[in-house]
Amino acid sequence: LPFWFGCLVGAVPWLVIAFNVIAPKNPLDVSPPGFVYGIVASIFLMFNSFAWVQYKQYKGRGKWSDYLRGERAYIVLSLVAKSLLAWQIFAGTLT
Repeated sequence: LPFWFGCLVGAVPWLVIAFNVIAPKNPLDVSPPGFVYGIVASIFLMFNSFAWVQYKQYKGRGKWSDYLRGERAYIVLSLVAKSLLAWQIFAGTLT
């Protein structure tokens, strides 16, 4: 039950972010650069991967019954998510 409440509460900021990226309200009516859409989509997928790992750990079946497997997955996901964000920002600012 706490997992599902967390998912519900976590969905609200993503809805606000998606709304503000897709339909920004600014005086000049300027939309964000293209790489921003890629950043938002990739970070959304990466953050939801953390929820997927947590769900698998809560179920505790098969390989996921080992606590260390989940912790290793969190470490790898964290490294990949941050690295992906850095590369997208770096590439987007150079174009």
